[in-house]
Amino acid sequence: MARVASVSRQTAETSIEVTVNLDGTGTSDISTGVGFFDHMLTALSRHSLVDLTVHVKGDTWVDDHHTVEDTGIVLGQALHQALGDKRGIRRFGDALVPLDEALVMAAVDISGRGELFWDVPIGPDKVGTFDTELGHEFFCGLARDAGMTVHLREIAGENAHHILEATFKSFARALRAAVETDPRVEGIPSTKGAL
Repeated sequence: MARVASVSRQTAETSIEVTVNLDGTGTSDISTGVGFFDHMLTALSRHSLVDLTVHVKGDTWVDDHHTVEDTGIVLGQALHQALGDKRGIRRFGDALVPLDEALVMAAVDISGRGELFWDVPIGPDKVGTFDTELGHEFFCGLARDAGMTVHLREIAGENAHHILEATFKSFARALRAAVETDPRVEGIPSTKGAL
């Protein structure tokens, strides 16, 4: 069964279309109107091997908040749909990713309980037009709507660009491990029989 999903969402603030293919090769077509965010989503796709199409028209003349947060929500919904009943997945994934002086750990549990545990203490800063606190907003929406428990922790770092990029890449690697199917796993990977 193809693990692909497309989700669209229209609000007064954003118009978003997202397609994911969990069994892809990491190809992407990203256009959000926020340059640094496009770069992060491209990295997420490449390092998770999830094919990702994201097209967003947002009210970036206000700021980038609605675009980034709403994209996290819609991407989370698409991941949730593509996972289906979660039969045969590994469920858990973790990664420790460096980028120069930055080092970030990610752990993912596709548990059905969507929550973000964020310990990435970037002060208020900008990378391009991207407010650094929007990283938290993106992952919060994604975790909640995907039904994933996501832990993100900065181990080291000074440069905001490097810290955020290591965060997206570590999440990508953890996601890649968690969504992979394991031929030895029969059914749902839970003692409850449901996720």
